[in-house]
Amino acid sequence: MGIKNFIKSQFIEVIEWTDSSMDTIVYRFPVVNKEIKMGAMLTVRESQVAIFVNQGQLADVYTPGLYELSTNNMPIMCKINAWKYGFNSPFKAEVYFVNTKQFLDQKWGTQSPVPVMDSHFGQIEIRARGTYSFRVSEPTALMREVFGTKDILRTDEITAQLRSYIIQHMKDTVAESKMSFFDLQGNLIEFSDLVKGNIAEKLTPLGLEMINLVIEDFSMPDELMQAYREGSKYNLVGGYDRYVQNEKLKALNTAAANEGGGMAGLGATIGAGAIFGNMMGQNANSNNSTVEQNVLCPHCRAGNNINAKFCSSCGKTIGVENTTCVGCKAEIPKDSRFCSKCGASQITEKNCSKCGTKLPADSKFCNSCGTQIKSPHY
Repeated sequence: MGIKNFIKSQFIEVIEWTDSSMDTIVYRFPVVNKEIKMGAMLTVRESQVAIFVNQGQLADVYTPGLYELSTNNMPIMCKINAWKYGFNSPFKAEVYFVNTKQFLDQKWGTQSPVPVMDSHFGQIEIRARGTYSFRVSEPTALMREVFGTKDILRTDEITAQLRSYIIQHMKDTVAESKMSFFDLQGNLIEFSDLVKGNIAEKLTPLGLEMINLVIEDFSMPDELMQAYREGSKYNLVGGYDRYVQNEKLKALNTAAANEGGGMAGLGATIGAGAIFGNMMGQNANSNNSTVEQNVLCPHCRAGNNINAKFCSSCGKTIGVENTTCVGCKAEIPKDSRFCSKCGASQITEKNCSKCGTKLPADSKFCNSCGTQIKSPHY
């Protein structure tokens, strides 16, 4: 190699970066022991930003495009080094490429359960998981606040902090919402947007932006979910409580069997019987409550609301029709034969057994055929 070629090899004439990885955020272009030739070609591709650093200071920033470096397009470098117009000597500088693309499908999840006051279960602990995507929104802020003096910055070096922000704000948002577990499950999109909005103020000073945040699922402990499913089988309000009692009954019966008889086994059996009695009592109360809320139609026996006046099945009146006693004028059921107040007969007419003529109730002989009218026996 001739002296001319050796000297030429010490100057950098082409500056570019092609990223073959999926996780590099910042890359330092290798310029160790070399100078950049004035007039060198700088290529900045889409989703990249190039930043020059000179004498420890952030200098010129280049967005996507092709540049021939000169004093015309390096104003900050010129100011730092006091270059005059037309300066044409090689110079030293550090060159960093910042990746501004979206980093997709980043995973997050709660390492420890989050306490929630649930309207169905009371105090429970839930977990959450999901994905998010982010990008560099302000490269110079990222260089100042996050990158430091490294040669390269990868996603795994900052995602731990991002996950921490997500989980912190997710916990706060859950607590503030006071929503039940099933309400949270039913509003995942809205809840995701709330958490994402709360995180923005944390990321902006770091030069980062969260593009998307997805809460894929909230989950409760397996045993609690199983309890809910079992409680649902009873089809009762408070089914979970019923399930708990049922599980206690099973446990006591098992304990009694394992004791091998004796007073311990008897005590367990008695305890089981007491719990079973409570369960039966609750069943009875539940059934009575159901009956009190309904009334049967006296005509077709269909069930109706207790306040209904007409049957929803046959259309007939549900309540008992009343009439007035012929004697004391008290209100009595329409089909009564005697008054429950004064004892007076409510029969106002009767028919002749021979000719069928209608006669006053106190008639002794038929005025049509002369047949003697006998008093009815009840």
